[in-house]
Amino acid sequence: MNTTMKVKKNIAISENGFVFNPATGESFSANPIGLEILNQLRQGETSEAIIHSISNAYHAEPSAIERDLNDFIENMRQYHLFDHEDE
Repeated sequence: MNTTMKVKKNIAISENGFVFNPATGESFSANPIGLEILNQLRQGETSEAIIHSISNAYHAEPSAIERDLNDFIENMRQYHLFDHEDE
């Protein structure tokens, strides 16, 4: 899995992990790792790079990070946080 997801530019993400989609009015909170993932996605990082970064930072197995990343990305899709070409 080595894809890049594009978070919509109008999505507001606070330093505390509060995420707001002004197009739908929906919001949710991300934990610190979720916030790190969102920030890396915003910077254009690939999923492979995110897995490597999180794995190194938290000394976790890359396979576990990949599963969690896939789940997180699916949740983001449900909140319509990606540009249309990635949904």
